[in-house]
Amino acid sequence: MDPSDLISAADALKAGGLVLMPTETVYGLAADAANPRAVAAVFAAKDRPSFNPLIAHVADLEAARRIARFDDRAEKLAAAFWPGPLTLVLPVADADAVCELARAGLDTVAVRAPAHPVARALLEAFGGPVVAPSANRSGRPSPTTFEAAVEETGARTAAALDGGPCQVGLESTVVALLDEARLLRPGAITRAQIEALVGPLAEAEADARRSPGRLARHYAPDLPVRLDVSTPGRGEAYLAFGPARHDLVFQLSEARDLAEAAANLFAHLRAADRSGATGIAVAPIPQEGLGEAINDRLKRAAGFVG
Repeated sequence: MDPSDLISAADALKAGGLVLMPTETVYGLAADAANPRAVAAVFAAKDRPSFNPLIAHVADLEAARRIARFDDRAEKLAAAFWPGPLTLVLPVADADAVCELARAGLDTVAVRAPAHPVARALLEAFGGPVVAPSANRSGRPSPTTFEAAVEETGARTAAALDGGPCQVGLESTVVALLDEARLLRPGAITRAQIEALVGPLAEAEADARRSPGRLARHYAPDLPVRLDVSTPGRGEAYLAFGPARHDLVFQLSEARDLAEAAANLFAHLRAADRSGATGIAVAPIPQEGLGEAINDRLKRAAGFVG
């Protein structure tokens, strides 16, 4: 990456502009978290409901402590999984650093330190928290390549950074640490990994509104989606998990590797959506480990989760 590109992107953020930013999870549409007008431009570019909070991305734990109040549980999780695909929902410490619009009017803030080197370099160059929801239009599959991000919202940005394909391919795990520890959104950091450090996780319930990605229909292609399909119908595109015979197959992982399936999920949803098929059928995905996060995204793509 040319250092001048990073400087230009950081300057665009400081001026209130939007920037396409790669992370290890998905490409984000970044803006200055403290600037309400910039955050409003993110919502407008994504056509995203303003009641849906945004995640504040920071360069490191020290920066996170300036905007959120950490307890012992938060310190343990950050030490274990940051930088990386884990978001913590915590009481807000500096309401000006992450504006009310970005927090959806809540007294909490969602914060994470991404692992992607380009994202980290941009955050360090900018010097403050950046909101960076997935760079798709709201409800659409998240972009995991630079080309997909540019196609979705690139026309609304002042700068765009190409960091190559996203390694994880699913949005971050979200955990709220307000009273009980609650899993608000599954992701690449699994339930078992988190519970090993902080004990059993409660379900989202009332705290679900504090997390992004909780709308009933989210990550959705235009074509209808059917889940847990072993034999796809004629005319359907098939997202396979394991060996498959069908006229139109998009292979998530022939080896039944959940990490490979997660990395391929959104790109294959996008490709299937443009294949000329009548619908998209998805093979059964195991629920354990990373499969919990994959199934969460698939159910929302099909409109089955409230």
